[in-house]
Amino acid sequence: MSQQLNEYLAYLELERGLSPTTRASYQLDLTLFETFLKQRQIGSLTQVRQVHVREFLQSLRATRAPATVARKLAAVKGLFRFLEGQRVIRRSPTAFIETPRLWRRLPHTLNVTEIERLLGSIKKEGLGVRDLAMLELLYGAGLRVSELVSLDLDSCNLDAGFIRCVGKGNKERIVPLGRQATEAIRHYLSHERPLLIARPVKQAGGSQEPRRPETTAVFVNRWGRRLTRQRVWQVLRRCARAGLISKTVGPHTLRHSFATHLLEGGADLRVVQELLGHANISTTQRYTHVDRSRLKSVHEQFHPRP
Repeated sequence: MSQQLNEYLAYLELERGLSPTTRASYQLDLTLFETFLKQRQIGSLTQVRQVHVREFLQSLRATRAPATVARKLAAVKGLFRFLEGQRVIRRSPTAFIETPRLWRRLPHTLNVTEIERLLGSIKKEGLGVRDLAMLELLYGAGLRVSELVSLDLDSCNLDAGFIRCVGKGNKERIVPLGRQATEAIRHYLSHERPLLIARPVKQAGGSQEPRRPETTAVFVNRWGRRLTRQRVWQVLRRCARAGLISKTVGPHTLRHSFATHLLEGGADLRVVQELLGHANISTTQRYTHVDRSRLKSVHEQFHPRP
């Protein structure tokens, strides 16, 4: 069973082109399914029947959110479609199990005033120079946090005002930069990043040796290594507290705000889709719902018969 799971995961990465982050999510979901099957003395995926999949889903519903259950079902369905295509099984046990329809939640966003408070709370010295460049880029270009931390120096053309990033499914896109994001990144690259790269490392005996950092990364930590997604979350939450923002803020909040503010300003939906790197425009359309909710609140506030 483990060998078949590994073959499927390799297929996702090598042939489907899924990112390492997405592959890791599939691996966690399928490892959970494998554990469930082994607890029921099922040693091979060819022995799995529809009733086993339904029992697995039922065991998840007690402690998992509906969206999480739906994602794990998608991983299991993909696995058996792969086995069916490889002729390991004749028919998928998930063929007649429908994915539950989920309510599409509106994305959480910050308004323009909150964005200004967030960015204005960052000290423009030391690591604050890096943090400001990161957040300006997250909001100014609508990047995913995985795209931000994987950004390399040769992917940035600040003179032309563009960056090249690789999104979900290893899809590459060109994203324009605004003036403030460009200036913040340029200042970071010329002043703070060289200091972080050159910082020596203390050894166990107290001696110092130059670190050999991953110099291709745009955003690095205090030891010259590529920044992690977790660290970006920590920086953003600290800045949100400093900016007196009571909402729960994450990197995707800035991406949502980027899209919402563009549409509120009159940007074309197809252009926003291209900037965000969405494969399907229906994913982008949810941001129009945010704008509609704003219009509704204005109507209720100012119309004489709300």
